[in-house]
Amino acid sequence: MNKRTYGGALAALALACLSQPVLAQSAGTWSVGVGAHQVKPTSDNGSVLDGDFDLDISENAQPTVTFEYFIRNDLGIEVLASIPFEHDIDIVDVGRVATTKQLPPTVTLQYHFNSRGMVSPFVGAGINYTLFFSEKTSGALEGTTIKLKDSWGPAAHAGVDFMIGESGAIRVDVRWMDIDTDVEVNGVKIGTAQIDPLAYGVAYVYRF
Repeated sequence: MNKRTYGGALAALALACLSQPVLAQSAGTWSVGVGAHQVKPTSDNGSVLDGDFDLDISENAQPTVTFEYFIRNDLGIEVLASIPFEHDIDIVDVGRVATTKQLPPTVTLQYHFNSRGMVSPFVGAGINYTLFFSEKTSGALEGTTIKLKDSWGPAAHAGVDFMIGESGAIRVDVRWMDIDTDVEVNGVKIGTAQIDPLAYGVAYVYRF
């Protein structure tokens, strides 16, 4: 065997190894992901007091976990859970007036492309429920009681799994959630906060 033939054989062998199938996402299988997400609210966070004052809501990062069950080959239902996210609420040109915590459990139906390959992108759509709690006032609203109402809305999800073995993967993803919440001060609605965040994340995902 000459060097050219030998080199070609090695290249073919390397390609064959790279293309070896990994654990496919077949009906009845699961995946669990552990990672973190940065929740970044949209640049326009709504207004209060008949639109006279604009809101600015801060971003926050927290650990997250996902569970996905495959109802058909490559088609799964995923649930997202997390440690509570914390946000500062500012009124533009006034300053910080409150803080809040929120939990955004989200359920999505998502399809995985090339699930037997080393690189597997996916897309999904679903619904988000956001629970707000532990609101505290400060600054111009010090001494009042603020409440953010819970929110329901659509959600979207897209990402890529990079396999690191037969069952493990590093996932990079982005989520969008429609989160609009009524803002009440001392029981009176004063406006609506439009958070509508993008959540950027990375996680280790295990398939079984």
